[in-house]
Amino acid sequence: MFDSLSEKLQRAFKNLRGQGKLSEENIQEGLAQIRLALLEADVNFKVVKQFVSSVKEKALGQEVLTALAPSEQLLKIVRDELTGILGNDRERVRYAKTPPSVYLMVGLQGSGKTTSTGKLALWLSKQGQKPLLVSVDVHRPAAREQLAIVAGQINQPIYRGAEGETSPLQLALEARREAAQTGRDIVLVDTAGRLHLDDELMAELEQLKETLAPPEILFVADAMTGQDAVKSAAEFHDRLAVTGVVLTKMDGDARGGAALSIRHVTGCPIKFLGTGEKPSAFEVFHPERIVSRLLGLGDMLTLIEKVEEEIDQKEAVEMQERMLADGFSLEDFRSQLRQVRKLGSLQSIIDMLPSAGPFQQLQQAEIDPKELTRTEAIINSMTAKERANAEILNGSRRRRVAAGSGTTVQQVNQLLKQYRQARDMMKGMAAGAPGTRRRRKGKRGKRKRGSRPLGMGPGQMGPGGMDLGKLLGR
Repeated sequence: MFDSLSEKLQRAFKNLRGQGKLSEENIQEGLAQIRLALLEADVNFKVVKQFVSSVKEKALGQEVLTALAPSEQLLKIVRDELTGILGNDRERVRYAKTPPSVYLMVGLQGSGKTTSTGKLALWLSKQGQKPLLVSVDVHRPAAREQLAIVAGQINQPIYRGAEGETSPLQLALEARREAAQTGRDIVLVDTAGRLHLDDELMAELEQLKETLAPPEILFVADAMTGQDAVKSAAEFHDRLAVTGVVLTKMDGDARGGAALSIRHVTGCPIKFLGTGEKPSAFEVFHPERIVSRLLGLGDMLTLIEKVEEEIDQKEAVEMQERMLADGFSLEDFRSQLRQVRKLGSLQSIIDMLPSAGPFQQLQQAEIDPKELTRTEAIINSMTAKERANAEILNGSRRRRVAAGSGTTVQQVNQLLKQYRQARDMMKGMAAGAPGTRRRRKGKRGKRKRGSRPLGMGPGQMGPGGMDLGKLLGR
């Protein structure tokens, strides 16, 4: 996400390092690079012009902070200004005073409306809502069947309507009635799209809006179309007063022009991002987190939320206790890989890590999306005895495992090397676990009340020099 723009912005700040103080000369040089990076990222030129002017004014107009280097000071100003362009605060979804709430999903054909309708339904269900899906696209062949397939994949109910029903408004009204009768509190209406905006489509959408009074009208836009997405959003907003934007295909958008322009040009907030093909690849839009990713600072909060959402905490704790007590086997290694796969692609995880400090090399790594699948296939080809004790995997056994998994002996050897590294790390954790480490003692030889395990208190440094105690609020 935003790979190209992120790289250019970070390069601009890198060139400022070593400067003794902020001056008009070095600010001009840095801003020229930032301006060029934004324009090449297809950001609206009016947005770029206002952004550069505001950053320059604040950089020259404020006192130099002695605690910050010039590059850090400019970085802070740029971060604040970019966050302002994106809307500062997260925009929450709205609900009707009397359920069910109706959400209209609108946009051009091919933007990802139907897929986004399913992703939003899944997200809402995880928030404790009970959505009902309905397609009112009576123009495109099999459009309603397509939504039915999506609903089946996420295990959410859909209102199909009567055979041969050709009135979008009637379908939506019947779906709302069905939702009220079955205790469903949100109706997601997947509307018709066109290859381009026309009066017939808008008249249909305006009728739906007037009759259903939806608290949310979400415009679905393909982020990869850049300024075309911004233009379409503005046109839909003028006619329908769109309440929010869903940007799709963000995982393939290296530029970021649409995300950085839509809010400023249309005044319409971005509410959600589609970040991949999986139904769960759907994020709430947090402006400050996106800016943090753009500037190479990572997005640990989103990564933590993903872990909490996708990984069974009880299972994780039980696995950790078992591994600390009995050792770390290949069976445990496979279980951990399966947990990681729930979080999405390796690249998407790396994108949320800071691009400095201990994670810098990861950013440069070439990620093979099939690596986890290949690794699991190798472990699956082993016997239960081999997974329990990797030391018995001699040459002949490794050749058999390689043949059974469709890999090479070199790849099997590489996996075993990775496993041993992980096992050694787990041994280190076990050595520091409560009951096996030396406890901190007070004057009488007893552990001080309120003392913490090492690495969890103030002053204990984690990745990138971060104070783990402060991060954890301890």
